[in-house]
Amino acid sequence: MTSPFDLTGKVAIVTGANTGIGQAIAVALARAGADVACVGRTSAAETVAQIEALGRRAINIAADLSTIAPVNRIVDEAVDTLGGFDILVNNAGIIRRADAVDFSEADWDAVIDTNLKSVFFLCQAAGRHMIGHGGGKIINIASMLTFQGGIRVPSYTASKSGIGGLTKLLANEWARKGINVNAIAPGYIATNNTAALQADEVRNKSILDRIPAGRWGDASDLGGAVVFLASSAADYVQGHILAVDGGWLAR
Repeated sequence: MTSPFDLTGKVAIVTGANTGIGQAIAVALARAGADVACVGRTSAAETVAQIEALGRRAINIAADLSTIAPVNRIVDEAVDTLGGFDILVNNAGIIRRADAVDFSEADWDAVIDTNLKSVFFLCQAAGRHMIGHGGGKIINIASMLTFQGGIRVPSYTASKSGIGGLTKLLANEWARKGINVNAIAPGYIATNNTAALQADEVRNKSILDRIPAGRWGDASDLGGAVVFLASSAADYVQGHILAVDGGWLAR
């Protein structure tokens, strides 16, 4: 009997797949059987090599999602090279830190454009393709700050709160069209984006003290959640934000 988590024959697009969480997601999807279009502002060649070593097809799509200019090209390259796509994971994102009273318009716009505007328009392009091809799965990467306010990251908090709302809106519109739209909210994951927090002895201790699991998450901890939401096992899951946080929100 075929496993409901088997992604053999599926094609995924993963943004920000060149490193960290995006790389771990892309490899997890490949392990489940999917071929993967790896999108990155810098080369995702290392991720492509890991996927090909698993016997799956992979391509590297160079794209800077600080603007929506590459959105249609990303979709076209995946379709032209891999024959289509069934799964989109919107992982690419940036963060800027400063006190709210000092936060600049440039930092506000840079984060909102990458983390929210480009995500919507990539969802839109994917939705147009999926509606015409029997449906698909869209997984947005949210955050603990989709639920909480945080400190010193106003544009990041606004963008990730927006991801939560956008995920629900698209689920409402597209569920009847065979498209599942959900999100994953990672907890504190040890990546480049959180390096400053890990290096701050006081903040690092306060974070670890709050996590019931007692450790920072690893990017690979997100793999199972992504595979689940990308698979037929999640066919009746819509508009959900799945926290993978070591118990942070339960505290």
